[in-house]
Amino acid sequence: MGCHNLICDLERERHKRICGLPTQECVGYKPHTSTGSVHDGITDSIMTRDNGGWMEITWYGHSCFRITDRGQATVVCDPYDSDHVGYQPLKLKADIVTVSHESPSHSYLKGVKGEPYVISSPGEYEIGSVFITGLRTDHKTKNGTTQITNTLYLIDYNGINIIHLGDMQQVPTQAEVEALGPVHIALIPVGGNESLNATKASEVISLFEPNIIIPMHYATPATTVELEPVDKFLKEMGLSSVETVPNFKVTSIESLPEETLVVILDYPHE
Repeated sequence: MGCHNLICDLERERHKRICGLPTQECVGYKPHTSTGSVHDGITDSIMTRDNGGWMEITWYGHSCFRITDRGQATVVCDPYDSDHVGYQPLKLKADIVTVSHESPSHSYLKGVKGEPYVISSPGEYEIGSVFITGLRTDHKTKNGTTQITNTLYLIDYNGINIIHLGDMQQVPTQAEVEALGPVHIALIPVGGNESLNATKASEVISLFEPNIIIPMHYATPATTVELEPVDKFLKEMGLSSVETVPNFKVTSIESLPEETLVVILDYPHE
């Protein structure tokens, strides 16, 4: 029998690395600061200890995030062309760009300045002390043929694992989730339209059991893409509302909450 699931893909990539898969080195530091608060509208978004720096996650709308950490490479996920999705035009800087699939709404490299290392396919990468694992999660039609090639990325910043699911459409199996290992922060689509809708997103969350959930790819006043509002996802999670904050910061695994929290990030406005 052939091997065509996430488990086999992960084992293949680990084998490649053991056998000498080349890695790319690109070190960068782009510090950025701002504050906010959330925990079903209560807990501070800065989950800190008195040990110096933090990792910061900023959302720019749609599926685009920037992840920074003191002294490590800066990562931008799924940069978009504002002419296709709305929101403000991107003017970001990064050392690494991850692309879940080829689309103006997820792979607009002109929105990122400099010469970042672009990751657009499955594999294992070590860049500027950041470890990234990319795994395919293709969209399938009813007859089983591939419709859209999607790659999720597990990004390891000093042991804090962030997963960006791109345009994931189908709920993975429990075995596939376990093969990925622990997920501390999940960046997950919740608005449907060729990606997870609110119901499927809640199923994925129950499998990954992350400490922090940050929804993406949903309807906002700024987007021009037809998507469901985030309120549907909050209802699925048993929440009436969650305070919106400008970004999310964390210093260590130990500083993460034990119970899963939903964090709603704001996006840049005019």
